[in-house]
Amino acid sequence: MLGTSSRALAGALIFLLMPGCATLWDGDWEEDGHRRIYLYEVQPGDTLGRIAWRHGLRPEQLQRWNELTNPDEIQAGSYLVLNPPGEDGVGEPEPADPAPEEAPPSEPPPPPDDAPDYDLDWVWPADGEVRRSYATDSGGKSGIQIGGSEGDTVRAAADGEVVYSGSGLRGYGNLVIVMHDDRFLSAYGYNRALNVEEGDQVGGGDAIAEMGRAPGADEASLHFEIRIDGEVVDPEDYLPPRD
Repeated sequence: MLGTSSRALAGALIFLLMPGCATLWDGDWEEDGHRRIYLYEVQPGDTLGRIAWRHGLRPEQLQRWNELTNPDEIQAGSYLVLNPPGEDGVGEPEPADPAPEEAPPSEPPPPPDDAPDYDLDWVWPADGEVRRSYATDSGGKSGIQIGGSEGDTVRAAADGEVVYSGSGLRGYGNLVIVMHDDRFLSAYGYNRALNVEEGDQVGGGDAIAEMGRAPGADEASLHFEIRIDGEVVDPEDYLPPRD
């Protein structure tokens, strides 16, 4: 874990990675000259993957920025830096993600190496047809879009624990994130209403939200993602075939 002096080396603002975060952030931070260093206090039961999801980061970024040799070594009550190193840190600052309107569409990222065998009993999170297959859009989100009508039931895709329920992650609207085991997470975005709270235990098929619409969209849809160790994968590789 980084000490205070090491944390002071971190410099780039978190909004460079997550536009709008500076106006949403209500946690701890420190001043380092003209820079803010954003800090997160580890809570009981937290994992690096869970913390990364909540802040729009990747687990390997948190591991590198906090010089963690073992990602499982985080302890409740300790603090993690949520910024990449600044000019005074080791190496150069990581470049900001381009604004969505300036970034060209990119190819879907490859699946994580050594993807685990899984024994989760997956179900489809909504009844509608897939309107957009797996892809990475210019805003950096990956997953599929499942069509439907506003108010349609959104279901947990497998048993797990709700680790996020809210609208604080920009670009996902009302979002639910479910942690299924130590490696698998699923995310459900652009909901009209959320029916679960953080810490709730859900079973596969349980209603967790009501379908809504993305800003500017003409039709309702669910944005759905599955991630392994923070890396996005094609949900249709895991969901059961449809009749």
